[in-house]
Amino acid sequence: MIRNPWLPAPLTGGHYAGTSMPPRLISMMLIAALAGCGARDQTSNQPKGGSAVENATLAKLRLSSSAFQDGQPIPAQYSCDGANEAPPLSWGEPPEGTRSFALVVDDPDAPGGTFRHWGAYDIPADTRSMATGQSIGPQAVNDFGNAGYGGPCPPQGHGPHHYHFKLFALRADKLDVGANASVADVESAAQKQAVAQGGLVGIYERK
Repeated sequence: MIRNPWLPAPLTGGHYAGTSMPPRLISMMLIAALAGCGARDQTSNQPKGGSAVENATLAKLRLSSSAFQDGQPIPAQYSCDGANEAPPLSWGEPPEGTRSFALVVDDPDAPGGTFRHWGAYDIPADTRSMATGQSIGPQAVNDFGNAGYGGPCPPQGHGPHHYHFKLFALRADKLDVGANASVADVESAAQKQAVAQGGLVGIYERK
């Protein structure tokens, strides 16, 4: 008779060395243990990661400025050291179904955390540019406490700050934000309605 290699050598009386349990009970325990291992392996091989919706990415919008290139310094004219006026911006064609735009500008390098400089929303869907100093649509309250644009104004000697211009193409005509909405309110609402997004980064430093 071929002996099961997983069981200890049998002794007389139908029991196994080192145990008083009968062989049938030991075999049942081995089968249950092997079944449990198989279940664990199956669980570990289940696919991981978010759903298709969670992993989806927004369409890209081309956003640019004639005043500075992406990743390059912002001229002082557009900062608190100059005229403190909004730089000119232009963008490409948005996806079909775009019904408005929202624009946000922030500085993640600020000493106290992200500082929000500008928020504009309910910008008409046929808009493709803003001229120097131009404001289109309702203006959110920035972190200076004013509605409209507030130019770069980092602390002196704090090194270069990066100013992120973010344009959202939206599926809604109007954002659901209240009166005196903050820039953060506008960005949060825009992210929920966005079908595309464009970005532009400018640098400013006060030595």
